[in-house]
Amino acid sequence: MTPPAKTEAEETLRLPSERTSWTVIFGVLFGFVLFSGILAASALYTAPVLISDWQVRETAQPVPRARVADGKCNAKLVIHICNATLTLSTPRGSTTRRVNYVFSGPQAANFDLVVMADPARPDIVTTNLGLDRLWNRTITLLVIDGAILACIVGALVSIIRNGRAAFRVAM
Repeated sequence: MTPPAKTEAEETLRLPSERTSWTVIFGVLFGFVLFSGILAASALYTAPVLISDWQVRETAQPVPRARVADGKCNAKLVIHICNATLTLSTPRGSTTRRVNYVFSGPQAANFDLVVMADPARPDIVTTNLGLDRLWNRTITLLVIDGAILACIVGALVSIIRNGRAAFRVAM
């Protein structure tokens, strides 16, 4: 006699092995360290310039005696990354500041930079590009850093889950 055919409800359910691979845990740890480094770089290079631009946004004026050195922009899809070194001569000495702008939008051919500064705080030198795209830069930074933070949290959750599974198997 042949056994009766199985219906969809009677199909066997296969569960993944309880054994956790240490290579998976290592890969997740590597991703955690990588994304943490990217988040730290964002906090060190992009956020301080953005914060100082918010501080001088209403009082900044063009500074004719300032100059831009090493100005360069790169575009990846719709994300623009611009770096420049700004130099301003003041009666108290020369001020040099490296700025980094990350913003989104359609690709543009060239950006004309005008160095700007608050007369009361000439050490915070910025550009018209940074001030014109202040909201765009803020939103772009929050979205990118939020996505990176979500990846970091996801990696931590994965490490905890895999660690618990590995601990249960070892017992």
